Amino acid sequence: MTQRIEPGPGQESVWDYPRPPKVEPTDQRVRIIFNGQVIAETTRAIRVLETSHPPSYYIPCEDLRMEFFTQTARHTYCEFKGMATYWNVKVGDKLAENAAWSYENPKRGYESIQGYLSFYPSRMDACYVGEEKVTAQEGDFYGGWITSNIVGPFKGGPGTWGW
Repeated sequence: MTQRIEPGPGQESVWDYPRPPKVEPTDQRVRIIFNGQVIAETTRAIRVLETSHPPSYYIPCEDLRMEFFTQTARHTYCEFKGMATYWNVKVGDKLAENAAWSYENPKRGYESIQGYLSFYPSRMDACYVGEEKVTAQEGDFYGGWITSNIVGPFKGGPGTWGW
């Protein structure tokens, strides 16, 4: 593993996040833009925090422009949260396949994310926490949102699967 980065004032280390993951509400404004449209905007997001991963942000469906979303046949399984359902995002002629996911019937302890969707920031034009544009977590499996107050190293890139 790459050397752990010690957090500075106001920063969090992903190595201090728990396993199993912790779920916590945030009142920061979260906004997602795709093909020039704001498809999500909320101050009611939930962060999921798991060791070695930047937070994933879950947004309530009431704060999404659901006309841009279509459920797909893709499903994956998380040992903690349960079965994930995936969503395409289509705005105009631009399509992002399996760009968001949700837990329709999450396992015990994760009920608060039911009715919420999370996004791969790499598949959107831009994702923001507050006024800061998010950097996507490397790799295609995890959907972490990296901001300046989060330090790693982060799992997801080449050579990190064994961490």
